[in-house]
Amino acid sequence: MIWVDNALVIAPYFIGLCLDEKQFRKTQKAMGIPRKDWGGMVIEGANATLHTFVKGDGSLAAIVTMGPHEGKTIQQVHALLVHEAVHIWQNIRREIGEDSPSKEFEAYSIQSISQRLMEAYEELTAKSGKKAKK
Repeated sequence: MIWVDNALVIAPYFIGLCLDEKQFRKTQKAMGIPRKDWGGMVIEGANATLHTFVKGDGSLAAIVTMGPHEGKTIQQVHALLVHEAVHIWQNIRREIGEDSPSKEFEAYSIQSISQRLMEAYEELTAKSGKKAKK
């Protein structure tokens, strides 16, 4: 589990990436999420899932989780992360009450979130050795 730099995002909104169910459960417990609200790590039939939580301290958190990814190409993994980054951006827009962001603000925001998720993926998989194919 890695929390990414949220420099572009308003505080208190935290973004993370998790590739391991045990770590995901540990993170939910540390955030004070009641066990009854945990649900599955990845929605059935999906390759990745965005989970949004209100942490115990009232701050907001978005955690992207991915199921098995070793058989996918790095481009497929990056596409999944961009997809989830768009959902994160949609949530942020709702939180800040931004109904009509400029096209550049939106594009830079999604680019920034996507890049941070991709960097987190590289960091996590470098530690575990479970990487997507080139």
